[in-house]
Amino acid sequence: MLNLQNMFRRNFVLSLIFLIALPSLCRAVWIWTPETGKFINPKWDVKPTPEDQLEYAQSFKDQGNCKKAIAEFKKLIKAYPRAKEAPEAEFFTGQCLESMNKPFEAYQAYQLVIDKYPFSERAAQIVALEYNIANHLLENKGRSKWAEAVVGSDSRVIEIFRTVIKDAPYGKLAAISQYKIGLYLKEKGLYQEARDEFEKTMNDYPASEWAQAAKFQIAMADTSRASDAQHEQKVTSVAMEEFNEFVKNHPDSQLAPEAQAQMARLKAKEAENSFVIAQFYEKQKNLKAARIYYKEVTNNYADTSWGAKASAHLKVIGE
Repeated sequence: MLNLQNMFRRNFVLSLIFLIALPSLCRAVWIWTPETGKFINPKWDVKPTPEDQLEYAQSFKDQGNCKKAIAEFKKLIKAYPRAKEAPEAEFFTGQCLESMNKPFEAYQAYQLVIDKYPFSERAAQIVALEYNIANHLLENKGRSKWAEAVVGSDSRVIEIFRTVIKDAPYGKLAAISQYKIGLYLKEKGLYQEARDEFEKTMNDYPASEWAQAAKFQIAMADTSRASDAQHEQKVTSVAMEEFNEFVKNHPDSQLAPEAQAQMARLKAKEAENSFVIAQFYEKQKNLKAARIYYKEVTNNYADTSWGAKASAHLKVIGE
């Protein structure tokens, strides 16, 4: 009994000293709890049930105070990790982060729901939200500060699209996500890498409408990936064949006119390449070789502007 009295006196004295010496803590509403034997701050405490904590956190979200709402959602997740409200707290954290213009962090929060709670009823909704984030970043890259904060050398937009495919490989967003990975790489100037992704779209989703678009984009990538004259001729020829096959197999496609326009452009490019080679031989006084290339242009590319130019040079150097 004496020991209990001494303990009570000691705790009372310590409490008095604490309150006198630290008035700022007093203003912070610190409360001594005999059950724990320490001071606690109620504002840092969690509500007695996960339902109460979720409702409390959502009240801040409804007020537009997302920073405070996220803090309260995190309390719920930490205190009640197995409660049915925990995945909801993760989900609403993602929504708060989206409203705060933090798209990649929002994606990470959404993905935690699927990773930690794979049977969540929100799985399909989350996949769609993640796709929307990646698609918005792709379409607004270079124009939106919101997008520039995420899209860069680390290619996080690709990570999000790949996650959509992983989480729902047979869902309606898988094929288009795979296709848009190729678009992103093509826009970055990574033509061979883009070509590989478009081929994967065709191979993995052959029945999808995006397989047809991917075939067109492969030809488009091939028109852009040349680096020297010899290689360019080879790639141009390949691209011509790909566009020709596309038009032949998909004559009614909305992309058919564009494919035909690209074929005309490539044909003119081939004519130009041969014309430049002919000029080189002409300047070197190798008229025999020059005639061969000028004749090739006049015979095979008469419907281009280079056909008339080659014909004019032949009249000068003699056929």
